[in-house]
Amino acid sequence: MLKSLRQLGLAAAMVAGLTGFANAQDSKPVKIGWTAWADAEFVTKLAAKLITDKLNTKVELVQTDVAPLYQGVARGDLDAMMMAWLPQTHADYWKRVQDKVAVLGVLYTDAKLGWVVPDYIPEDQISSIADLKKDEIKSKLGGEVQGIDPGAGLTRLSHKAVEDYGLDYKLVESSEAAMMTTIDRDMRSKKWFVATSWSPHWMFGKYKLRYIADPKGSLGGVERVYAISRKGFQNDHPDVAQFLMRMNLPLKELESAMADAQDTSYEQAVDKYIASHQARVNYWLTGEIGEQG
Repeated sequence: MLKSLRQLGLAAAMVAGLTGFANAQDSKPVKIGWTAWADAEFVTKLAAKLITDKLNTKVELVQTDVAPLYQGVARGDLDAMMMAWLPQTHADYWKRVQDKVAVLGVLYTDAKLGWVVPDYIPEDQISSIADLKKDEIKSKLGGEVQGIDPGAGLTRLSHKAVEDYGLDYKLVESSEAAMMTTIDRDMRSKKWFVATSWSPHWMFGKYKLRYIADPKGSLGGVERVYAISRKGFQNDHPDVAQFLMRMNLPLKELESAMADAQDTSYEQAVDKYIASHQARVNYWLTGEIGEQG
């Protein structure tokens, strides 16, 4: 009898221990990685707000460069990222991890990369990247293309464009924030410049800019932006995975929300988006289709 009681006590302790371990696993936050690009920041913070408030799951946001993001998801150090630009922009990163990660879904379509100039530069002066080769144009532009961070796919493809078009230009590698500071300063003084860019971006709502043609296709075509996760994430967090699979934003809505974030804050812009698109957000959370707001 005593032996049986001891065995029951041991079994109960084991069950309690396993339950405690399971609860500890459940309480671990979902780690979502992101890079400080305007579109990535908005969709990531929007997802984090909804996962926390509506799915009752803690979220930890991890900001880093794009290359470590892919490595982190592939290794399982991060649960997910929401900024995989495919098929071309992040092609190099994707080749290294595609067998080690899972694709959850398309967050938005019709994304693109390109180079932009201000509208006050006449189109008969610059309408194409090829026009930058002219000596008088190079002089007015200072022989520079304003760029973003070195690890970005846009930077890699912009270096390719410089080579493809035989341009004797320096691609200035900095950050999105630094590039936007330069654009703002140059726009105020009506200075000529050319800068790397992408859609969606709030810059098109604030400034009168236009893409210039890329006849050689060096910067790629239309892209899709995906949410990807580590292997096993769907089993560990099925509700969150299903939410990310359903999450999809029309490009115009995203650009409008990004502009709101610049005027106020990302937190306020996220709250405004949720309040203004309740049916869409409810579908992401529940899968129930209603009239889209």
